[in-house]
Amino acid sequence: MKQIYTKTGDQGTTSLRGGQRVPKDDPRIEANGQLDMLNALLGLLPADALLSDVQRELMVVMSHVATPDGQQNPRQLHCDELTRRMEQAIDAVASRPTGFVVPQGLWHVARAQCRTAERRLWTVSREHPLDASILRMVNRLSDYLFSQSIAHE
Repeated sequence: MKQIYTKTGDQGTTSLRGGQRVPKDDPRIEANGQLDMLNALLGLLPADALLSDVQRELMVVMSHVATPDGQQNPRQLHCDELTRRMEQAIDAVASRPTGFVVPQGLWHVARAQCRTAERRLWTVSREHPLDASILRMVNRLSDYLFSQSIAHE
């Protein structure tokens, strides 16, 4: 097995895509940490084709977040397609709450993490503009997770 540790981060830096070193608390690294946590939480939810596709897309999104300004990322985004699919799934949930919902269960934990990841992405996008489809998809993902929490009650 390939060696897992490199010791290159021992001084508080890590690499962006392509090797540029940045502090471990760089907003892009923080955003990717939040997306990583979200993806791990999504893995605890009942898997379906849409959620699996979202998980794979989050990995592509993370590579775009970690791409330095001025460099092209060869990995194609499918955020708009996934946003449409999530909107269809949200619309298919017939019963909608009419009042305050007390958050319970993993769907809500993932939803709350999604909102944190979204806020970090907006922080990144102010300084390192992100493709707007990423921001839309992550925003819609929190809505999707909320709707699924209701569907799975």
